[in-house]
Amino acid sequence: MIIVMKPRSKQEDIKRLTDKVLEKGLEAHVVQGQELTIIGCIGDTSRIDLKQFELDLSVDRVMHVQEPYKLANRAFHPEDSCIDVSGVKVGRGHLALIAGPCSVESTEQVLEIAQAVKASGANMLRGGAFKPRTSPYAFQGMGVDGLKILSEVKAETGLPIVSELMSPEYLDLFNEKVDLIQIGARNMQNFDLLKHLGDINRPILLKRGLNATYEEWVMSAEYIMASGNENVILCERGIRTFESYTRNTLDLQCIPVMKKLTHLPVIIDPSHAGGKWWLVEPMAKASIAAGADGLMIEVHNDPSNALCDGAQSLKPDKYDELLKNIVEIAHVIEKKA
Repeated sequence: MIIVMKPRSKQEDIKRLTDKVLEKGLEAHVVQGQELTIIGCIGDTSRIDLKQFELDLSVDRVMHVQEPYKLANRAFHPEDSCIDVSGVKVGRGHLALIAGPCSVESTEQVLEIAQAVKASGANMLRGGAFKPRTSPYAFQGMGVDGLKILSEVKAETGLPIVSELMSPEYLDLFNEKVDLIQIGARNMQNFDLLKHLGDINRPILLKRGLNATYEEWVMSAEYIMASGNENVILCERGIRTFESYTRNTLDLQCIPVMKKLTHLPVIIDPSHAGGKWWLVEPMAKASIAAGADGLMIEVHNDPSNALCDGAQSLKPDKYDELLKNIVEIAHVIEKKA
């Protein structure tokens, strides 16, 4: 249930309504936008008489929210969210340009790539320290040593770190070292892990599961938000379909759909979607044109010898060319808006 206050409502009126919501045994989440103030009511509202609130002179209207997700729902938060990642803003017109190798291999490798992508315009550095792999015999990442390398490169370049968390065991370490904690597609519905993310204040990058519906994806975000951490960014990385030519099928429709259903920023990972380096550029351009709030792209200085996903990685010079085109597209969209 949401209570929409009348324009220019006084703070004492908002507090009075909030206290009344709490008295009914519900949680109250106040969202104050430029034009509207909304009080989101979470809990069992089935026995609440809406007229108790509708008759209040400071209330414009009261509505039930039909969807099972509340905090992520745009009805609860009409304005787009803007997530701050260690000074880099994501959403509400701010583009996240995340780039780096699929996996950390050495300090020299990560530093060379980080310096190159930063020079091109990237504002965050991605790198896998812990790698979930289909085969138990494949390279699993450098683990804690990989995080140390990322931290050293961050100190050198100033780029905030994006890396994937796979287990609550390393939650405290990630909370200390990683600026944007990635939850991969395979862990999107690891609900115990999602609950733990509510105990920290780091922003979370939530990737869509291989076979997840839109509602399942948003409900996973809701788990994090309901546990206390509302700084969530959604990431589409392709879904599994009957097509086998590409690694996955990039669902560009998710961008307008997620922006209609939620207030959360949506970024696209075209590297994992296609699995082929030459698909990254056209899919990245299409994503920005469709309204994405950012891109996460794999960049490697020696893709043919990469320990993980070299086939989908761009070389630094290709990434530089792509970003120039992306900036032009973003400027055109901004002018039309």
